[in-house]
Amino acid sequence: MKGVKIGLEIHEQLDTKSKLFCACPTDYREAEPNKSICPVCTGQPGSKPFGVNEKAVNAVIKIAMALNCKIVTNRPVQIRRKHYIYPDLPSGYQRTSEPIGTEGELNNVQIHEVHLEEDPGRFFLREGFVDLNRSGTPLIEITTEPVFDSPQHAREWLEKLASVLAYLDVTKKEEGTMRIDANISLNNGSKVEIKNINSFRNVEKALAFEITRQEDLLRRGLIVDRETRHFDEKMILTSPSRKKETEEDYRHMPDPDIPPLLIKKELAEKTKETLPELPQSKAKRFVKQYQLSGQNAENMVSDPYTADVFENVAKTVDPVIASNWFVGQLKKTLNYNSMTLRDSKITEKQLASLLKLVERQKITERAAELTLREMVLRPEEPAKIIENLGLLEFGDLNTIVKEILDKNEKAVNDYKTGRKEAFEYLVGQVMKITKGSADPETIRKALKRGAELK
Repeated sequence: MKGVKIGLEIHEQLDTKSKLFCACPTDYREAEPNKSICPVCTGQPGSKPFGVNEKAVNAVIKIAMALNCKIVTNRPVQIRRKHYIYPDLPSGYQRTSEPIGTEGELNNVQIHEVHLEEDPGRFFLREGFVDLNRSGTPLIEITTEPVFDSPQHAREWLEKLASVLAYLDVTKKEEGTMRIDANISLNNGSKVEIKNINSFRNVEKALAFEITRQEDLLRRGLIVDRETRHFDEKMILTSPSRKKETEEDYRHMPDPDIPPLLIKKELAEKTKETLPELPQSKAKRFVKQYQLSGQNAENMVSDPYTADVFENVAKTVDPVIASNWFVGQLKKTLNYNSMTLRDSKITEKQLASLLKLVERQKITERAAELTLREMVLRPEEPAKIIENLGLLEFGDLNTIVKEILDKNEKAVNDYKTGRKEAFEYLVGQVMKITKGSADPETIRKALKRGAELK
């Protein structure tokens, strides 16, 4: 979109057992409100923070390396206090590090910086209630340059980022742990920030609304205020929250209670060696190794678990056939049931068994799809489901078609003379033998091809 500039700030919880500056557990979701806390993470006067959680620091370095950032190793990285007043921040400031990684890049989007910070608590505005269980949980913040030119571009890139984070396995996997702030301006005008958006789809919706709102203001000759806004996902609109702060408003200062971080170059190099094969590299390998289309490969590698299952299935099933099913019927069936492949509990062996039947034309694709639907709901061996559904193996469809044509020469001749009902009779005969599991369009094509050869 012409004149649109969008930048993103992504906040994701890191997968550590304890909080950033104290020993309180980060597995607080089942705890009663305000039970997983201590004087440090609730900002009690006189409390002293621990040293920075080492696992959290290593996780940030790993993510920064995966995002092609330059790791700051030539100087100490200070932990700073970022001051602002809000009910979920009892100390009146949030601890956040200076950049740990800078000048990164992912899918042609420039990463401005990556740093570490602590999560605030949760404020329930309507109830007037604060729960500090989350306060102090380690976060990574990833800030992009304002290079997105449309809401769709932002959403698609966020999906790529989420895929990279999934491969690294250093962030929380629970839903709702990632929150996004989106900055947007039109025609180099005032920058508006939309805070705490909780899903990629809502990022796209919020930005689309904000573009329309700002365009309407500019069209009427009004000024777009520099402000922070809230996205209401039910109403699908943004509303004013407060005037947008500047860096000076936060009164950043080094935290006198926490020594600076010193990241050694050797640690950064060692971390780089431990990086797994990331989605972009894996997609290129899938194209080369398995002769997949670029689109199938990209779809396949978006989830590391799915990619691993595919590679194991591809050891015994034609990779192209397997990939078509993974990104086609399998993905469609899983999405319909609102689950992932991991959630479904379908095993590699079960998928391979089903796709072998398809590859060898022992069952039609229609029968395989019906079987797959049942496998998602109750993972069982495909042969047992096929038997229960009355979709027993009936052999090669072409063999069945040839048999029907040989036994019904009169119907074949009538079809050739233009009698449509004769052809429908032949279709019915094949459907009868295959017990209705064969795809009617596939049967028609096979019959027409066979009849022309007689």
